[in-house]
Amino acid sequence: MQFDGYEIKDFIVRALKDLKFSSFTPVQKEVFNEIKSNKNILAKSKTGSGKTHAFLIPIFNDLDIESNDIFATIIAPTRELATQIYKMAQHIASFSDKTINIKLFVSGSDREREIEKLNKSQPHIVIGTPGKIKDLSITENALKIYTSKYVVVDEVDMTFEEGFLDDVDNVLSVTTDAKLMFFSATIAVSIEPFLKKYMTNVSKIDINNTNDTKIEHIWLPLKHKERLDVLATLLETINPYLCIIFVNKKETVNVVASKLSSLGYFVGTMHGDLSARERKRVLTDAKNLKYQFIVATDLAARGIDIEGVSHIINYELPTDYEFYLHRSGRTGRMHLDGIVYSLYDELDDQYLDNLNAKGIKPKYYELKNGEIVEYKGRNTRAQRIKPKTDYQKEAAKFIPKTEKKPGYKKKRQAQIEELAQRLKRNDMKNKKKRHAKPKIDKRTSL
Repeated sequence: MQFDGYEIKDFIVRALKDLKFSSFTPVQKEVFNEIKSNKNILAKSKTGSGKTHAFLIPIFNDLDIESNDIFATIIAPTRELATQIYKMAQHIASFSDKTINIKLFVSGSDREREIEKLNKSQPHIVIGTPGKIKDLSITENALKIYTSKYVVVDEVDMTFEEGFLDDVDNVLSVTTDAKLMFFSATIAVSIEPFLKKYMTNVSKIDINNTNDTKIEHIWLPLKHKERLDVLATLLETINPYLCIIFVNKKETVNVVASKLSSLGYFVGTMHGDLSARERKRVLTDAKNLKYQFIVATDLAARGIDIEGVSHIINYELPTDYEFYLHRSGRTGRMHLDGIVYSLYDELDDQYLDNLNAKGIKPKYYELKNGEIVEYKGRNTRAQRIKPKTDYQKEAAKFIPKTEKKPGYKKKRQAQIEELAQRLKRNDMKNKKKRHAKPKIDKRTSL
């Protein structure tokens, strides 16, 4: 059957129509154009651009359902993302007249039972986290992934930087005959040496989605006010369908969520200390619109698709610039508009300038008399004042270079950014002290 000019199996087309797909996205088309070549695929495309279906559809289209061997192995860095991919794969498989065996392998499952079942039969498609797949395939030799014709690593930059390098290395060492497909919204420079190690004869797909973005970036100055107070004022002026409020630490999640709950908002939370069952419940409740707001750390920023997110609020800016892009990618998905609000103070000027250099063109507004009005303060101030000290260069002197492991550059840069802000803050405090008027003791003065 034809779909958007490509020959696709009938049951896949039925699944796509059920999802209301009328055509392929650019990344899906590019992958399809390369899938029959002998080259491995490295695909970079923004979140919400259809990357998951870009690898699932070709895999199902080439799948030999009559075979009893594993056809494809799909690796994801988190159990939530792996579960999400599994559900998408199950949806496509549900339209097939013949049974397609898809198995999800993540931590927290019954290991002995999994091994017992694998000793009896192998699935067509394996989806799971690096450590779990490595355990079942390498340690136990129960999962026969060496027969895989495709191996996919989703969110590849996060996978390599989250300490999964050894696990992925083990998995790829036994799937040498497979076609590799690596996907991510960003490809960090720090992981390029590792990509070259695994991916020879590679076709690079880099989809520039800047022209079709429907995300509006609005930055709001704190102007020396408390963040919680500014956030509360902002929420009084907007009425989101579903909003994710991002913070940097799990401790802050509870502080912000407690404040919003006291103001009468329906709030869910998402952070690393929640159990897998609790995180699953939050995602389900969000899907059922039990919450209007979810306060989260960056756990929810990578690959987790919470449907219907209309607004993002950066209560705190992420230390890593790339995570700003990942957070923003939770909204403005699949042709829907989105708005990203970011709270900032004057210490964030350099950070915001760096994001500007990455192509983010924000609008500056402020909260005034219960309304969001245009704010020109940062633009004029940035043009008027030039820093006398390069705080980042100064900070870099105190942060030693470490062993070249995946992500070490980002971690070092994050440390430099943090120290640079402290140096700038100290300078500003000292400057205020120098210019402060001397206090006069009225009791002794004439």
